[in-house]
Amino acid sequence: MIYLDYQATTPLAPEALAAMLPWLRDQHANPHSSHRPGRAARAAVEVARDQVAALCPPGGHIAFTSGATESLNWAIKGTTGPIVTLATEHAAVLDTVAGEAKNGRTVTILPVGPNGLVDLDTARAAIVPGVGLVVAMLVNNEIGVIQPMAELAAMAHAAGALMLCDAVQGYGRVPIPPACDFISISAHKVYGPKGIGALWIRDGIALEPLLHGGGQEAPGRSGTLSPALCAGFGVATSLMETQAEEDQMHIDNLWRIASARLSSDWQLNGTVAPRYRGNLNIRRAGLDVARLMSDCRDLAFSAGSACASGPGRSSHVLRAIGLGEGPARSSIRLGWGRYTSETGFTGAIDTIIAAAEAQRL
Repeated sequence: MIYLDYQATTPLAPEALAAMLPWLRDQHANPHSSHRPGRAARAAVEVARDQVAALCPPGGHIAFTSGATESLNWAIKGTTGPIVTLATEHAAVLDTVAGEAKNGRTVTILPVGPNGLVDLDTARAAIVPGVGLVVAMLVNNEIGVIQPMAELAAMAHAAGALMLCDAVQGYGRVPIPPACDFISISAHKVYGPKGIGALWIRDGIALEPLLHGGGQEAPGRSGTLSPALCAGFGVATSLMETQAEEDQMHIDNLWRIASARLSSDWQLNGTVAPRYRGNLNIRRAGLDVARLMSDCRDLAFSAGSACASGPGRSSHVLRAIGLGEGPARSSIRLGWGRYTSETGFTGAIDTIIAAAEAQRL
């Protein structure tokens, strides 16, 4: 099986697994206990906290969560005032702001252009004094485009609003503008374990708790932390830093291979730049994606509708960039990363091309 679904999740780094095993096998103390084993567990958590924070801007602190969905919910529900966000955001944002709207909070959802990027003049007209929170995704999980986060953060601050950056796909890969006030992160998108994420919170910003019960995390997040998950997360993020150049060169090389092999029959969804080059969302007229996935059963990749907001619907991201149902349903998403071999990747691209060509016979 050749795995090409890195936007959905990444393989667990062996080094992260090695860091987790002692806490799963030999050590079981609660990191919030005051006895010696508890203090040892707490020390492991704090080492991981520093490792995760190292890839964030200075001037803030990390609160561990169960994942990015919780982080996004916490930052949105823990703030007040009207919200401005984008039509291509993850469901964890769009569904949460829809819930806030039902509770009476004003929500403005900005469109994006055919390139997947928000128009800055449109954003400037919406981000005005009185807005409380601006939410945007740094790297889109479906089409890989990189939003102008620094500009959006500057607009937010000029209007007196806070800026929430969904950095799940970009953390450790794309620089995070230092002006953000909240940054949502997920471990399993950076070769760490599932079930843990983080919210980076700028110093001096108060955030209402989302979960109540003990306030174990300093900003007010309740719940017992897993030293094993924290340790795995920390080591995974350290690897993102130490292997950043090597990873980027490998990812760029695979992008070039795919680009050279795909004919003009395939069209890119979203702009070619600025874009994270470990993401290729493409479409081909008349492509039967279900048949393609069946014919390529030894490959793991996603249909363009993998993150659709409802059963039977095409991707809301592809619809937001102006694609109709036909083109949206003829799209696939390929994602690769550190553990994707060049030989396997090249063979996978050729297999997909051949299977698509066979549909025309």
